[in-house]
Amino acid sequence: MSELRERLLEHVRDHPGRHANALGREFDLATGQLQYHLRRLRRAGSVVADERYGRVHYFPPGYDERERERIALARRETARAVLAALLAGEAPAADLADRLGVARSTLSYHVDRLRGAGLIDQRRDERGRVHLSLADPDATRSLLATVDPDAGDRLVDRFTRLVDELLDG
Repeated sequence: MSELRERLLEHVRDHPGRHANALGREFDLATGQLQYHLRRLRRAGSVVADERYGRVHYFPPGYDERERERIALARRETARAVLAALLAGEAPAADLADRLGVARSTLSYHVDRLRGAGLIDQRRDERGRVHLSLADPDATRSLLATVDPDAGDRLVDRFTRLVDELLDG
């Protein structure tokens, strides 16, 4: 195995769920060159590629479908911010959107995915307001410790949020 592929493999082991664009930036590789090396690692069974939410995430073998989904979600800035905010306890969805500075539709988008992954619970109070809480705070703390966002990830997520806000009017 080439030295570059060994370094890529070690990086994926240390940063499970890192997406291809981030790997390209971190290793200063052209897209084609990165794809070539990742394809070789996939064929050898050294990494698993998992396309989620418009990005291809790379994992070492051994992560199940649910773990890959949760890590991919936690690598998204807004989803990660929702999880971190809910570590403090249950919160009304409207208040959470205001606190995070995101449009309610953006919050709803991420909440739907986080609920689908079993990370958060949702309930309605007597007035019909939606309240959010973590399904398993300890597991969420562990998940957040696994992901370490880089500046590129944050910029992509912020651009997506800006477009969402512009479309919401």
